[in-house]
Amino acid sequence: MVALVGQDLSDGSVCWGADLVEPGAIRRYLEPLEFDCPLHYDRETARRHGFDDVTAPYTSIGTFSLPAQWRPGEPLFVDAGRNAQPAYSPLRGTRVAVAPPTTGFFATEYGAEYLRAPVVGDRLGRRGNRLLRCDPKATRVGRGAFTLWEYEVVNQRLDVVARCRLGFFFYNPLPATSA
Repeated sequence: MVALVGQDLSDGSVCWGADLVEPGAIRRYLEPLEFDCPLHYDRETARRHGFDDVTAPYTSIGTFSLPAQWRPGEPLFVDAGRNAQPAYSPLRGTRVAVAPPTTGFFATEYGAEYLRAPVVGDRLGRRGNRLLRCDPKATRVGRGAFTLWEYEVVNQRLDVVARCRLGFFFYNPLPATSA
């Protein structure tokens, strides 16, 4: 994997988010934050500021660009163990076939450059999977590698909405020890 740093390991296709950007989802995103910005709920205000419709907050791009985490009829977690991982996760899509097999992962960092606001009716998806860093490490949780990936978020017109970097530690957990 270290030798692949700098390469885009995707096939170039777009992995689309589960749902369109819609007003109800924006409202539910804003409510717990008490984020009172009329661009996100008042169509006329958004239009006066040059947008086609109500905009979704930039920070919600991840919400709208990921495929569904849960699939109806399927359990999300099939193991109650200490190092249990979801049975399915769209984040596992960051994995590539040439990576060594691991059973655990967690996110370590995230950064984004936001280029355009998503608006009601947009469909967002992820494109690309450039490996920027791969640092093999043995840690207290297990042996694996810290990785950093870069991808774009695009809308249905393939306009780039954001450029994102997402870090993970992919690892094999150490056996549990008795205290």
